[in-house]
Amino acid sequence: MKHIESFLAPQLEQYVLYRQSLGYSERNLKRSLFTFDRYLKEQSADWDSLKPIFFLEMREKIHKKPRTVNVILSVLRAFFQFLVRRGICTENPLTHVPPLAERYFVPFVFSPVQTDQLLSAVSTGIRKTERYFFKDLAAYMTILLLARCGMRISEPLRLMLNQYRRAEGSIYIEKTKFRKDRLIPVPKATMRDIENYLVVRNSFFRDGENPYLLSGKNLRPLNDNFIRRIFHRAVRDIGIYKPKEIIGNITFGSPTPHSLRHSFAINTLKAIKDRGNSPQHALPVLATYMGHSEYQYTGAYLKVRDSEHRAGLIEFAKSQLEVI
Repeated sequence: MKHIESFLAPQLEQYVLYRQSLGYSERNLKRSLFTFDRYLKEQSADWDSLKPIFFLEMREKIHKKPRTVNVILSVLRAFFQFLVRRGICTENPLTHVPPLAERYFVPFVFSPVQTDQLLSAVSTGIRKTERYFFKDLAAYMTILLLARCGMRISEPLRLMLNQYRRAEGSIYIEKTKFRKDRLIPVPKATMRDIENYLVVRNSFFRDGENPYLLSGKNLRPLNDNFIRRIFHRAVRDIGIYKPKEIIGNITFGSPTPHSLRHSFAINTLKAIKDRGNSPQHALPVLATYMGHSEYQYTGAYLKVRDSEHRAGLIEFAKSQLEVI
């Protein structure tokens, strides 16, 4: 691993190789280990330095957001446990080092009606000139898949044309977060939209000219920032834009494209409950559909029951500030 220069460089490199052998993503791991490596060098640390007090001081000195600090501590806790198993350390110095207090985050949640309004606004905003029509239509399809299939924004943008399976009514999503592949059924109404889009697409591209389902320019996919601009314009057009609010130790998020994924999960389980079925039993299925490696990750999306519950939380938080 490049640029690891502290006295722990051999062990850090061994740990990265070990994690790679298990199939884990390297991005957060390497970022955390680089931060630790730099701190070791700055402090001229050696083996005798690695005591709990060293990590308590590091926790305060690395000047990052609490969530980032806690990710680093978690990575280092696992790293030192690896050294304990290898017999390099006798005990894990981070065992009793607590995480920093984090703000509680409540995402923006679209109600089903607001989701429909958003999609209608994006559709209305499609420009009719030859230069812009297809690109705007593809952007609408991207936002539609976020809303109706609970995708992450990177997933529809990376879809290849052959990953849409018309005969099965499904979309095959290759390794994204958690390096998971999944095959998801597409709602019938969304299928009709995809079929209509493909008719238009075929009039713009010859076979094999652009491999992406949602085609951009020059054989490339659509740009992430272009989708975000259209999304935020539509949010303002329908009058539901709200800035991020911090009330006490709670952060209430503003609408983002990822809010559609949160809303898909929340509204799906609410609909299941309204039909008299058990949301808890449906959670593992929903987790698989959304590409989570464990259904607890999907459960983390369910911090509110629906958009009305979220609005009530904001009002309650404000009222408590007034009491305090």
